Amino acid sequence: MREYSLCPTIRKGVLFHMNYDFVREIASHFELDGAPVSIGELTAGHINSSFLLTMGTKPDAPIYVLQRINTFVFKDPVAVMENIGRVTVHIRNSYIAEGIDPDRRVLRFVPTTAGSLLYTDKDGGAWRLYRHIGGSTAYNSIESAALFREAGHGFGDFQARLSDFPADVLAETIPHFHNTPLRYETFLRSVETDAMGRAAGVHDEIEFLRGCRDFTSAITSRLGKDLPLRVTHNDTKINNVLIDDTTGKAICVIDLDTVMPGSSLYDYGDAIRSGACTAAEDEPDTDKVGFDMDLFKAFTEGFVASTAGGLTPTEIRLLPIGALMLTLETALRFLTDYLNGDAYFKTRYPEHNLVRARTQIKLYREMQACLDEMNAYVAKLVP
Repeated sequence: MREYSLCPTIRKGVLFHMNYDFVREIASHFELDGAPVSIGELTAGHINSSFLLTMGTKPDAPIYVLQRINTFVFKDPVAVMENIGRVTVHIRNSYIAEGIDPDRRVLRFVPTTAGSLLYTDKDGGAWRLYRHIGGSTAYNSIESAALFREAGHGFGDFQARLSDFPADVLAETIPHFHNTPLRYETFLRSVETDAMGRAAGVHDEIEFLRGCRDFTSAITSRLGKDLPLRVTHNDTKINNVLIDDTTGKAICVIDLDTVMPGSSLYDYGDAIRSGACTAAEDEPDTDKVGFDMDLFKAFTEGFVASTAGGLTPTEIRLLPIGALMLTLETALRFLTDYLNGDAYFKTRYPEHNLVRARTQIKLYREMQACLDEMNAYVAKLVP
């Protein structure tokens, strides 16, 4: 999970037109046919700096997104782009093999004049550029079960097209990202250190998470054994899949910075964690936090159907464990950050991370209460 996602599509109120000479200069180092006639800054993203480049005045003029990668978050931008390049080429080739035009189905990155996917400026800034996919929307909220089902189709198709990709050749752009046992040990150290003197005030939350220790290895202990190592997206929120404005169908998975080796349960689980909750991630009133089984079923149906047999029966049966695990892991991360003084996640007030942790703990409890029903539903989907 990341605190924020990129915004590689146009949304109301986030595009500002300015004359950026430095952006034009950076763009000149990429293989573009000419110079942009206008530049807009996309301001909804909170990780990378993004600019929209329009290459002409006609309605069908090409549009590109130029981004400066945040090297504080992604310390090895070369590895990030190597991962992205390998994965997008593989997906593109799979569409071509089916006779499908891939340009609206997968991000197309433009090389630099030196033939790289990454340009480094004189100040060490890391830049990339890709073709904007028009006529599509990245939704920030789940407006219906049908929309969430489409998101499931999108992320399921992503898994299917990479099911034959050797995941172990990819770099870990954020090491141990979903190593839940390690997250748990980090949490325990934060409790013991109690750097901010906050532990006494969250005794109940600490004790609840202590009781989850044995569960934390339920995925990692099986990964590479009966759970295959796969290419995972690792940020499967609703706004990271583009929905075609005309057909209403999922067409392209975006925000690929965290593509890494992992388990399909991670991607499925984070989508359910973030999408099937009845309240916002930082809802202070935990009575409002519930688990929506209809949304769970909608996403699961789309996800499993579009993996097209790419998941093993064991993976399908364990999908609910993925939802529980990612919820627990997120609770651990939020409470750890609260105990450490809010060093990782951005906060708007002193108890923000504590509120987030309590929301995830409540959601985890709600999922546990629904686990039998969740297991029964996925069992029907096993081929």
